[in-house]
Amino acid sequence: MTGMRAPSTALLTDRYELTMLDAALRDGTAQRRCVFELFGRRLSGGRRFGVVAGTGRLLGLLRDFRFHDDELRFLRDGRVVDAETLDFLAGYRFTGTVSGYREGELYFPGSPILTVEGTFAEAVVLETLALSVLNHDSAVATAAARMAIAAGDRPLAEMGSRRAAEESAVAAARAAYVTGFAATSNLEAGRRWGIPTMGTAAHAWTLLHDSEEDAFRSQVETLGVDTTLLVDTYDIVEGVRTAIRVAGPGLGGVRIDSGDLPTVAAQVRAQLDELGATGTRITVTSDLDEFAIAALAASPVDAYGVGTSVVTGSGTPTAGMVYKLVARQAGDGAWVAVAKASTDKGSKGGRKAAFRTLEHGVATSELIAVADGFERVPDAADHPDARPLQVTLVEHGEPDAAALGPAGVVAAREHHLRVREELPVRGLALSRSDPALPTVYVDVE
Repeated sequence: MTGMRAPSTALLTDRYELTMLDAALRDGTAQRRCVFELFGRRLSGGRRFGVVAGTGRLLGLLRDFRFHDDELRFLRDGRVVDAETLDFLAGYRFTGTVSGYREGELYFPGSPILTVEGTFAEAVVLETLALSVLNHDSAVATAAARMAIAAGDRPLAEMGSRRAAEESAVAAARAAYVTGFAATSNLEAGRRWGIPTMGTAAHAWTLLHDSEEDAFRSQVETLGVDTTLLVDTYDIVEGVRTAIRVAGPGLGGVRIDSGDLPTVAAQVRAQLDELGATGTRITVTSDLDEFAIAALAASPVDAYGVGTSVVTGSGTPTAGMVYKLVARQAGDGAWVAVAKASTDKGSKGGRKAAFRTLEHGVATSELIAVADGFERVPDAADHPDARPLQVTLVEHGEPDAAALGPAGVVAAREHHLRVREELPVRGLALSRSDPALPTVYVDVE
């Protein structure tokens, strides 16, 4: 309906963001200019690289970060903040700048994935939203990228919606597509983000009919001979035989969802060939992860469907990123680098510029230049043999339109597939290890 207002995202946050704001407005520090940085201290799960995902989603949510009457009423009734803070929130608009890694980019420990610059009041309240989006989507994207590497040229379909919360499922489908999955079973992800959708029938379809043959015949009559028939509801050998009898040797595909997949796939391929269905594709599902996909590399499999493992980050459901204040203006207006010094949770203060060093097209390090004084921020001219990693995502409060919507997803996917080619061979391994690239800090003179 024309004129309808987008739902507010302002309460997708933790209470302490607003209580800090409340106190800062009282003591006069709310308008101090600040630099916040979102980064990961380490790569979760012993992964060799991480993938930045969710940036386009975050920018859209930032655009709707407004405190309308309902949000303000909730805060007032719950006595979360005082009247002065409610007045401030009623007019809240982020007018600062956000720079960071492009969506689809690889990241490593310490990478300044997102840099948020604005007043303390503007920037501090974005912490929870930024982390909830990027931690979830980057975890899914990193797992999905590893699956795509294991699959090689064979296509992957994301089909894990039933294993995630409803909105998380849509976000997971998007993150998986960014990193190389070919399609999703989730229709909302298709509508919202332009991702190709796929799906034919579940075991319930076969069980509904009086015979497997009746089920197959109805599906072929409805969807055409190029459909994929699920052949393991009862006996796989008989299921394959029935599928080809019904559809003929031109059947598009069969799906296997159970059993010892390497053995079963080989048996099904041999049976299909004997029946003359040499072009019929084999898709396997059944609790696949990157390790199971890698184990099927030598098997006659044509495509994979992945559910639980991809939407849960394959055992690592969060990327473990944090959002920290790294620089602020002091009372006299001078910039000060600040850093947390807690044991095992320290941060590195100062505004940063990130580059990826390359030799013959292969990445060799994550180079992070730290500007303690802020008189000059390093740029591409300072490191001509390295690739700059940061771009402007929000300028004066306005998100980069190219990063939003389905077009942003396509751009992120293209960028990821391109930069993944820079990984050294050791970065492609699935075993737990140190990051594929070392993080090197250099101070700006």
